[in-house]
Amino acid sequence: MDTTLRDGEQTSGISFSPSEKLALSKLLLNELKVDRIEVASARVSKGELDAVKQINDWSKENGYQDKIEILTFIDNGISLEWLVSSGAKVQNLLAKGSLNHLKHQLKSSPEEHFKNIEKNLIDAKKNSIVTNVYLEDWSNGMRNSFEYVFDFLDFLATQPIKRILLPDTLGILTPTETKKYISKIIKRYPKQHFDFHGHNDYDLSVANTMEAVKSGVHGLHLTVNGMGERAGNAPLASVISVLNDFIPEVKSNIREKSLYKVSQIVSTFTGFRIPVNKPIVGANVFTQTAGIHADGDSKNNLYYNDLLPERFGRKRSYALGKTSGKANILKNLQELGLTLNDSDIKKVTKRIIELGDKKQKVTADDLPYIISDVLDSKNIQKKVFVKSYALTHTKDLNPSTSVSLEIDGKIFEENASGDGQFDAFMKAIQRIYKRKKLILPKLIDYAVHIPPGSNSDALCETSITWKNDDKKEFITRGLDSDQTVSAIIATEKMLNTLN
Repeated sequence: MDTTLRDGEQTSGISFSPSEKLALSKLLLNELKVDRIEVASARVSKGELDAVKQINDWSKENGYQDKIEILTFIDNGISLEWLVSSGAKVQNLLAKGSLNHLKHQLKSSPEEHFKNIEKNLIDAKKNSIVTNVYLEDWSNGMRNSFEYVFDFLDFLATQPIKRILLPDTLGILTPTETKKYISKIIKRYPKQHFDFHGHNDYDLSVANTMEAVKSGVHGLHLTVNGMGERAGNAPLASVISVLNDFIPEVKSNIREKSLYKVSQIVSTFTGFRIPVNKPIVGANVFTQTAGIHADGDSKNNLYYNDLLPERFGRKRSYALGKTSGKANILKNLQELGLTLNDSDIKKVTKRIIELGDKKQKVTADDLPYIISDVLDSKNIQKKVFVKSYALTHTKDLNPSTSVSLEIDGKIFEENASGDGQFDAFMKAIQRIYKRKKLILPKLIDYAVHIPPGSNSDALCETSITWKNDDKKEFITRGLDSDQTVSAIIATEKMLNTLN
């Protein structure tokens, strides 16, 4: 049962609109093929009621009405009345699964609590409502008041309910405890249907869910991207992968190939950022960074495991940076359909490592630009070097530049101000060349590009078109993470073209 739209919405700062809830309900049931969805809490707001009505109208037309569940409360029938007005047919009734919660929150006795539940169940049956019962704080109940929990379960075993829902409300269970408690309950109540609802406060929700399944639990509550209060709930994608790979005798209907797509859509709707290293759906989890890993992948898939990206509609990629090495470059070149000789590969690798040392992120989309820059630079015999420069830009003052230029082994220094940093740089260069009685070509076009499709912050390419006195035009390009620096690199290439 997916509870992204109910428990997941309790993530701090998250609120779904009615149209978003309807769209995601369709996605979860039609695309992902989850068995049930918990979509709302009763009595929350008018918007929540509108959302449930829309979902139920759609689910009724498509035969999904018994798959739509609503959290309700023991409140003298108020939330049950809300549920009936929404058109929903299944309530997940929130009851107290620990004596501590019962005494201090409801200030009630077990007998009074059970009597109120029984009254709710009678009213639900009259309205043809199917009931599942949550035992809130059940995990603490098993730790500290297990006699109460078993009295409660003895009572529920006599009632007209479909499922008993066992939440680790505060995420306090260990896998050992989960196995112990679930096994004991399944053995004592073999005819009852039990769901496990794990939270992730100790980062144990997937492990606990795995133990619950191995111990015989009948249903699981999960959320897309592990959304939920505090550290969230057991994440759908991770749990399904664990079930499929480690407990293959337990079958689910979930479409693995849709997990990543649904994850991205939910993230977009909510603004809930997915950590890049989150298993299955994180941006980095199918990216090899170290060159030795890329090399191993080329040699009998030495760094592959069973979590192949194609299972989830994804592709393996090879990061470009200071640790990537030749093997990563070759993998990316294969993807682009490009081939380079060993000498050029070494030059490209060196350039990528330089960018990595600057802590710049380089992507496959940047690679053609890097190759172009390296190959272009290879054909220029350098006699002019921009040894150093200082670029300043102060509020209410024109930008200025100090430049140190080496020409044929001699150092020339000059400074100038201009309308922008690059304009100031060019004026300083012109002063140096004027001293040498040399004329520079005219700058007639200046264009800045970033690699199309790249989400990189590493590179921009500046292309400058120059015109000589003989009216011939030529273009030089510079590549760097800083726009002005890339223009300076392009200008240095122009200076070497002249000499």
